[in-house]
Amino acid sequence: MDQEAKTANKPAYGIIAVLLIGAFITFLNNTLLNVALPSIMEDLKVGPSTVQWVTTGFMLVNGIMIPTTAFLIQKYSVRQLFLWAMGLFTLGTVIAGFAHAFPLLLAGRMIQASGSAIMMPLLMNVMLVSFPVSRRGAAMGVFGLILMFAPAIGPTLSGWIVEHFDWRALFHLVTPLAAVILITGGVLLKDKRKETDIRLDIISLLLSSVGFGSLLYGFSTAGSHGWSSPQVDLTIVIGVIALTVFIFRQFKLERPMLNFRVYQYPMFTLASAITIIVNMAMFSGFLLLPIYAQTILGISPLDTGLMLLPGAIINALMSPINGRLFDRIGGRILAVIGLAIVTVSTYLFSKISMDTSYHQLMLLHAVRMFGMSMVFMPVSTNGLNQLPVHLYPHGTAMNNTLNQVSAAIGTALLITVMTNRTEYHAKELAQNAVHLAAGKGISISKEQIAQEAMLGGIRDAFFVSALLTLAALFLAFFIKRAKGPADSAEKHPKKGMPDTQKALSN
Repeated sequence: MDQEAKTANKPAYGIIAVLLIGAFITFLNNTLLNVALPSIMEDLKVGPSTVQWVTTGFMLVNGIMIPTTAFLIQKYSVRQLFLWAMGLFTLGTVIAGFAHAFPLLLAGRMIQASGSAIMMPLLMNVMLVSFPVSRRGAAMGVFGLILMFAPAIGPTLSGWIVEHFDWRALFHLVTPLAAVILITGGVLLKDKRKETDIRLDIISLLLSSVGFGSLLYGFSTAGSHGWSSPQVDLTIVIGVIALTVFIFRQFKLERPMLNFRVYQYPMFTLASAITIIVNMAMFSGFLLLPIYAQTILGISPLDTGLMLLPGAIINALMSPINGRLFDRIGGRILAVIGLAIVTVSTYLFSKISMDTSYHQLMLLHAVRMFGMSMVFMPVSTNGLNQLPVHLYPHGTAMNNTLNQVSAAIGTALLITVMTNRTEYHAKELAQNAVHLAAGKGISISKEQIAQEAMLGGIRDAFFVSALLTLAALFLAFFIKRAKGPADSAEKHPKKGMPDTQKALSN
């Protein structure tokens, strides 16, 4: 029995290594185009409202595909899913790299996204079933290094490439790497799955696609169209209705596409709430800081990316360390300390001025990302640890879907706060300028008013972000070390072990 348990729990390092490299390439691509958008606009003769679909479309496809991954992981082998994911990603990269018209570029990005959406849940599920609970923190810490570092270096790498090459080089450089990983995975991955009598519920798929797709589209466009836009309101309402019907349908199905019974486990529910709030707040750094640096301080895109790079490196390097700490002391201490750091540093961002230096911004962002590194992986892993093994695919799919939705909501919320408060400050500053001109003969230019107003809007948005992290800090005090059904599965390897785990452990 001991030998059997040891064999069952032996991690498949070869498979994990291939998946990690594949995931790194797909995650990197999430933010690789952000800095290149102005170059794409100029080359393909499209406006800002059109070019933003390169990123919005990618996020929409991710949001639609991710809920289906729980079904896919149960139905197909790791090898089959990896080959499909990397195959689609490579195909999309080739199409986008040779695109000379915007519709073709958009098609390539959406094909990329369909492959990328499968990789994250697949890798996370393999990590969960490959490592026992006592070692899972360290394993998920390595996963966190990939998850955090790859998209974080995207803007810096993109800025350098765009300055020296054509924007299409972003795809041409990725294509051979993706092809090598695809071929390597095809050779190394040997796991097979027996025929499983699981069928995808088409109605659930349609409801999920309409629901998550409409929500993501509505919140993504709220920042540019405004909350009063019928286009925004209608899509959000449609999304809420479709998701409500989708959720009720899942409880009636014997084998749901996405099992919402994961929320019967309190630590998973608490982890979801904390990660949603922090994910929304995190975008204040990724979104508002570049706007402030480039628009108000006049820093170039490349220098802006370099300013964010130390924080990204710290976040990535701390992830495995925090994973090991999680195995020893649990998630609550890490989350409380991390969220305290994030809250204070975010509040300090709400005090930035015209005189804040480049190095001050770099240091403050690095401190903030140091705090972030203590939150996401420890909190998520603690929540997943309480789930029984057969709910791992549903837990990972749920987490990744909520990450997409909360990112869209956070972006829309912070852009709306910044826009509305900028308008408020502009009116207030304009009135003060009139009084100064009349009383003291001091004139203030429209450009000065516009910059001061935007600075005020950005500071207010950071303050709202600080309030969000403060709420997450309060919730973190209720975290308890999860010792649920996953522990019994670890003690009795045969009991409840899914085919994926059996295949990986042989």
